[in-house]
Amino acid sequence: MKAIATQLAAIVSPESVLEWEDIDAMRQEHIQGAIASNIAPSCIVYPQTPAELAAVMAYTDSNNWRILVYGSGTKLSWGGLAKNIQVLVSTARLNRLIQHAVGDLTVTVEAGMKFADLQAVLAPTGQFLALDPTAPESATIGGIVATADTNSLRQRYGGVRDQLLGISFVRADGEIAKAGGRVVKNVAGYDLMKLFTGSYGTLGAIAQVTLRVYPLPPASGTVTLTGTAEAIAQATSKIRSSALTPTQADLLSSHLVTTIGIGQGLGLMVRFQSLSASVREQTARLVEMGQQLGLQSTTYSDADEADLWQQLQVQIRSPQPMQAVTCKIGVLPATAVATLLYLDRVAPESAIGTIHVGSGLGVIRFDNTSVKANTVLSMRTHCQNQGGYLSVLEAPAVFKQQLDVWGYRGNALDLMRRIKQQFDPKNVLSPQRFVGEI
Repeated sequence: MKAIATQLAAIVSPESVLEWEDIDAMRQEHIQGAIASNIAPSCIVYPQTPAELAAVMAYTDSNNWRILVYGSGTKLSWGGLAKNIQVLVSTARLNRLIQHAVGDLTVTVEAGMKFADLQAVLAPTGQFLALDPTAPESATIGGIVATADTNSLRQRYGGVRDQLLGISFVRADGEIAKAGGRVVKNVAGYDLMKLFTGSYGTLGAIAQVTLRVYPLPPASGTVTLTGTAEAIAQATSKIRSSALTPTQADLLSSHLVTTIGIGQGLGLMVRFQSLSASVREQTARLVEMGQQLGLQSTTYSDADEADLWQQLQVQIRSPQPMQAVTCKIGVLPATAVATLLYLDRVAPESAIGTIHVGSGLGVIRFDNTSVKANTVLSMRTHCQNQGGYLSVLEAPAVFKQQLDVWGYRGNALDLMRRIKQQFDPKNVLSPQRFVGEI
């Protein structure tokens, strides 16, 4: 195994290769929670340029070494367990800002740039990237794209693929390929951006991306509504059919409502971001709507509002994620309330969940000290019966080995396997991490 590290050090530099024996125990445990193998990987390689990344990929391909590409590691354990990984390749040192076209509302960065660092670059120009990923302080842009990771902001701005304009990636054989461009209206080449979004590193290593950015909103305000499931369902339906334009709108399970201390029963958190007058008008209308339905309402602004949304993310994403089972779900928006009620029934006091009002996508988290695979499978069956799905994002490796992590029942699996064969014919990129053990 040391021979592999030595050979890769000759391609990059000795400082860019970290042998397994030199990795601290906590990081080793985190990595081992993402792979299925009795043998530890040889090393982690940190390319510092796209050319180095390409050279590393070409060399590993020529030796048929199985590799797992990641950024800072915040989502390393998401998805299935990658099988028999020999080399980990981190893009964390590919972190340069390539171009920020302020007037065109676009930005181009290398994959390893951290989300928080990019927002800090954009803020002085009055712009921001309209994504709200998990672990925003340490998540990298490449990792966000590879896992399609955004949360409540999709209510207003859509998902990651809606904001991705261009991509540069390294194929399994080390060749650099590009698609899209650096302008908002672009029709150059195939739409590989959507293909790579949410591909979990199974098709290639993302090296550089171009994203659209938006002006920072001048004002913000949030309203929380809590109460009976029937009243919350009515409020949700009214919001969807009204002229209100929330930036974020999330349904909360009753246990989550209690946990963050905003009331009793099911909850609804709605955020408006616009001109001050518009924010005041829309929050007032929502409060009035809640009163008519007999719901308890509270309005938040400034630091209190920021703390509320941060607390929601902290609770839904366990401080010790490997000690919990975190799932991504999708249901028809009209069935979201029923889904949260079912969650409360199958796992009372041991699970929390949130579902976005507009898309029906959401996250639920089970306390691993009590959850069993059958409980998660029961929740999956319910979601599928509601026209949706449930996939396990994070869980201890032993738990993931008890069930199909993805639970995919669609008809595109054969097509996905053929795409994988085209991009990675030797199956060396994150093997078995994706749907259908792709």
